[in-house]
Amino acid sequence: MSSVTTGLQKIEVKLRWDPSPLGQPPHHLDIVAATYSSDATDGQPRYVVHYDSRSPDGTINMSRHSETGMGLGFVEVMALELDRLAPSYARVVVGVVIHQDHGPRTFGDIENAEAVVVETYTDLMRTDFAPVAGSTSATVVEFVRNVHGAWELHEVVSGFDCDTAAFPAEMGHARSS
Repeated sequence: MSSVTTGLQKIEVKLRWDPSPLGQPPHHLDIVAATYSSDATDGQPRYVVHYDSRSPDGTINMSRHSETGMGLGFVEVMALELDRLAPSYARVVVGVVIHQDHGPRTFGDIENAEAVVVETYTDLMRTDFAPVAGSTSATVVEFVRNVHGAWELHEVVSGFDCDTAAFPAEMGHARSS
């Protein structure tokens, strides 16, 4: 997918998956966002947002969270107000991680997992995680400020084999081609 260069403002990253079969431990997936400053756009993020946190300035937060996948439609939703993010931030990477509490699971083990990135009512991208079926975590999208200060979207579906604790340190290594 090519870059969207219209200056993104308010974005939602939505996630859904089928609950685990009856009698099986629940599938627990989480959306994670990592922010990077203009002087360090790779490596360790300045801060990380997930189900149990929000950005210090309130521009990135979870508006919906599920630990089981049960519910109608998208059961996890992260809102990103890129237009309000301080100019010192140049990159935001958003990904999904599978909790490994009940034994190893990959995206190939999770039925009907899908992430979609939306601005207003327009789908900007979607993935079903098929390209990263053998991974336990994956980046989905990066938002990058262009030379004019406008935010652009780049699809970065890259798989990783790390847990919820290690994933934020790996997220900065994913780059669009």
